[in-house]
Amino acid sequence: LFRSVAKGSFLNKLILVPLALIISAFAPWLITPLLMLGGAYLCYEGVEKVLHSLNHDKAESSPEARQQRLDKLAQQDPRQFEKDKVKGAVRTDFILSAEIVAITLGIVSEAPLLNQVMVLAGIAILVTIGVYGIVAMIVKIDDLGYWLREKSSTLAQATGGALLALAPWLMKVLTMVGTVAMFLVGGGIIVHGIAPLHHAIEEYSSGFHGVISALLSNGANLVLGFIIGSIVLLAVNLVAKVRGKSV
Repeated sequence: LFRSVAKGSFLNKLILVPLALIISAFAPWLITPLLMLGGAYLCYEGVEKVLHSLNHDKAESSPEARQQRLDKLAQQDPRQFEKDKVKGAVRTDFILSAEIVAITLGIVSEAPLLNQVMVLAGIAILVTIGVYGIVAMIVKIDDLGYWLREKSSTLAQATGGALLALAPWLMKVLTMVGTVAMFLVGGGIIVHGIAPLHHAIEEYSSGFHGVISALLSNGANLVLGFIIGSIVLLAVNLVAKVRGKSV
C-alpha cells in the first residue's frame, strides 16, 4: 500500500512540474485560481474527515453499528479496498503537491527557466521522500515496538511497550493536526486569493499584538476553511443526488 502511494506521488510530480512550467510561461494568471481550487478541495477533504471521525465515534459507541461496519468490511474485496485507499491517497497527494509546486513557482517565477526547473524538481523530490519517509517511520512504530518487546534486555522491552502504547495516540494526534492543517492551508490560500477579504482580516488582526494577532488571523483562515469545505461538500452531495435520480 505504502509503495503504491509513493509511486503515485512520484508520478504526480512528473505531471505537475512540467504542467506548472507551461502554465507559468503561457498563462500565469491561472496560478491563483488553480491554487484557490486546490485550497477548496483541501477544505472539502478536511470536512469529510471531521464527519467521518464523528460517525466513527458514534459507531464505536453502538455495538450494533460497529458489528454492521465490521460485516460490511468483511464483505469487501481486499484488493479493491486497497486500490480505493491508494486512489484516494494519490488524489489528495496530487492536490497537496500542486499547491506546493504552485507556491514554489511563485517564489522563483522571476528566475531563469533552468533555475525554475531545478528548484521545482528538487522540491518535488525532497517533499516526496521526506513526507513518505516520515510516514513510513510512523507506520512502522508498532513493528519496532513488537521487535523490541521480544528482546532480552529489560530496557528494550520497556521501550517497546512504550512505543506500542504511544502508537495509537500518535496516530490520533497526527490525524487531528493534519485535519486542522487542511483548513488552515486551504482557507489561507483562498483568503489570499480574495484581496479585500485578506486585507480585512490582516487589518483587524494587526490591531492586536504577537500571539493574539497570529491566533486571530489563523483562526479566521480555519473557520473560513471549514465553511468553504462544508459548502463544497454540500455541492458534491447535491450533484451526486441529481446524478442518482437521473440514472
